[in-house]
Amino acid sequence: MKTQDGRKLSTEALHDLRLRVVSAVEEKGMKAVEALRVFGVGRTALFGWLKAYRAGGERDLVPSRRGRPKGQSKLKGHEAATIVRLIMDRCPDQLKLPFALWTREAVRELIVRRTGVDLSVWTVGRLLRGWGFTPQKPVRRAYERNTAAVRRWMEETYPGIRREAKAQGGEIHWGDEMGLRSDHQAGTSYGKRGKTPVIPGTGQRFGCNMVSTVTNQGKLSFMVFQERFTRTVFLRFLGRLVRQSEKKVYLIVDGHPVHRSKAVRDWVDQNRERISLYQLPGYSPDLNPDELLNNDVKSNALGRQRPADREEMVAGVRGYLRSRQKTPEVVMRYFQHPSVAYAA
Repeated sequence: MKTQDGRKLSTEALHDLRLRVVSAVEEKGMKAVEALRVFGVGRTALFGWLKAYRAGGERDLVPSRRGRPKGQSKLKGHEAATIVRLIMDRCPDQLKLPFALWTREAVRELIVRRTGVDLSVWTVGRLLRGWGFTPQKPVRRAYERNTAAVRRWMEETYPGIRREAKAQGGEIHWGDEMGLRSDHQAGTSYGKRGKTPVIPGTGQRFGCNMVSTVTNQGKLSFMVFQERFTRTVFLRFLGRLVRQSEKKVYLIVDGHPVHRSKAVRDWVDQNRERISLYQLPGYSPDLNPDELLNNDVKSNALGRQRPADREEMVAGVRGYLRSRQKTPEVVMRYFQHPSVAYAA
């Protein structure tokens, strides 16, 4: 006989079944093995009922109420809205929770503290899905980042630069510099499950550097070099940039010490008819479209290649950047990324 699933029975039907099974065994002398066959119940359920009956009588055979405990685990609308807002606007540690990321456990603890409602992690997971949250790899952001400075940049500083550049017939360039190493690797390679592919490459470590600028019109300027990035190197690049541009350059860079050096400030002041230099808020690389070019170069010009020496690396990076200069539509797509769309 097929075993009955008590979860599909009503509370009344389940109670009646328990009474009949226990009565047959305890009062009529039916053997437990025979009761299993006759009533179609599970072994664990049968002996559990017998144990409960022997300990507390028929009152312990009454099924407990199913489903969510009344008034204990249902969030009200305004409580749910508060939890959603806190998850979107704060990190757990900012709310004095012992978590670094918003996990189901962290959200569960937040709900308990804010509303007194204690939910299981599975229920929390269902709530998060219903609220439109999905597990994602977070973007790391420096503690030192000044939110007020970023807001001021977005609402005042950059719009002012854009207005001036338009009035003067100039063009806005976004600049950055980057170091490249021979042991950088990007991408994946197919291989047998459990056997990591081995790609041969040189054991030597060498590198080069590049400095570049991009515009939202798809213009790319760059210089690849082997020495350290110093004010002399930067001034050499600025000289090239000004000579190559028919319009006044409004160059936006980060707060690297070279960009803030006195020699650079003096040179820019002497050439103020051709160039103006501005700095992004500190610890805000996500606001610079040129960072997307850096990622492109690291992933595609270097990470998927195996240069044998520095000369081959430099040649490969230069070749890739020249190909990007010939595809301005690709450079323009950098500005479609949500974090830099304001500069498009």
